Amino acid sequence: MLKDILVPINRAGYPFIAIFAVVTLLLYVWWAPLGFVGLVLTAWCIYFFRDPDRITPVDENLVISPADGVVQSIVQAPPPPELDMGDKPLTRVAVFMNVFNVHVNRVPVNGVISGKHYRPGKFFNASLDKASEFNERMSLKVKMKDDREIGFVQIAGLVARRIICDVDEGRAMRAGERFGLIRFGSRVDIYLPEGTVPSVIEGQTAIAGETVLADLKVKGDARKGEVR
Repeated sequence: MLKDILVPINRAGYPFIAIFAVVTLLLYVWWAPLGFVGLVLTAWCIYFFRDPDRITPVDENLVISPADGVVQSIVQAPPPPELDMGDKPLTRVAVFMNVFNVHVNRVPVNGVISGKHYRPGKFFNASLDKASEFNERMSLKVKMKDDREIGFVQIAGLVARRIICDVDEGRAMRAGERFGLIRFGSRVDIYLPEGTVPSVIEGQTAIAGETVLADLKVKGDARKGEVR
């Protein structure tokens, strides 16, 4: 149980945790009840930047979720033009992260980062479909060893104001490896190769680095689900 609580903290969170802690101390000196509020917020900040290890399935054909959160939508949509993946609609799986999810993002497949492009934009609620087109985003592309390409996009949301991406083009990555995070609520879109059938359904909870979004060798109809 202690191992589940005392998880590693992502280094990007250290400055924020320090700021929250200093403000909490000042509030406590000014008025003790406010110091308690600050303590709760500091604990939440530490919780937000947690960075637990994950057990990633080892299979070249599996597309692993790059983000924790809810599978918000599965639709046909063209990839962002900056990824140079054509304008033909592909299956897009959108995973929405709220402020209580782990926000560290992970690479969905084994391969080489073959595209990276940052685009400034607006900050609509990330749950809205127009967020994919108009919000601030970081678009990345991975080329697998068989030349298939997977596109994935970090999208800033209403609260999120900073996208962090720690990888550059040409870097070889393994599925499940950390590549960045988005601060304070956002979403990640994944564009699957043509003909790929998602292994998840809308409303399902995904875990970054663990949940299989699709098996590239499986063909057939999309899965269906129901609330039970």
